[in-house]
Amino acid sequence: CCSRLVKMSSKVTRDILYDCIKAILDGSKEKKRKFMESVELQIALKNYDPQKDKRFSGTVKLKNIPRPKLKICVLGDESHCDEAKANNLPYMDAEALKKLNKDKKLVKKLAKKYDGFVASDTLIKQIPRLLGPGLNKAGKFPTM
Repeated sequence: CCSRLVKMSSKVTRDILYDCIKAILDGSKEKKRKFMESVELQIALKNYDPQKDKRFSGTVKLKNIPRPKLKICVLGDESHCDEAKANNLPYMDAEALKKLNKDKKLVKKLAKKYDGFVASDTLIKQIPRLLGPGLNKAGKFPTM
C-alpha cells in the first residue's frame, strides 16, 4: 500500500502505519466500489508459541461491528437450545432437523436463511445423516 514500506521490517512505526491507512482510505474514496471493502491485519509474534505460552489472554471490543446483520442458527441438544432461547438466538434441535427429512429444497432454504451455523458436539456428527450434503455444498457446515 505505501511506497515507504518496501522492505519487511520487524517494527512498524506509528507514522508509517498512519500513512498506509491514509493511503488506503484515500484510494477507496477515489474509486468507489459497489461492495463493502475491508482490510485484514495479521500480526506475527516472534519466539512465541500460543500453545505453550499463555502470556496474552483477553478480548478486544471493536469500535465498529464487522458484520452487524450476521445471522447464526444454533443446531444443538436440549441444553444448547435452552441457552440459545435465553439469548434470543434462532435454534433447531435434532427433531426439527429430522422434520426436514433430507429434502434438498428445504435444506437449501435453511442454508440461505442464515449466514452460519454452530452445532453441539453431540449433534454435529449426525447432521450429514439428518440433512444430507446440502449445508456442506452451500459452504455452511456448522462448527462446534
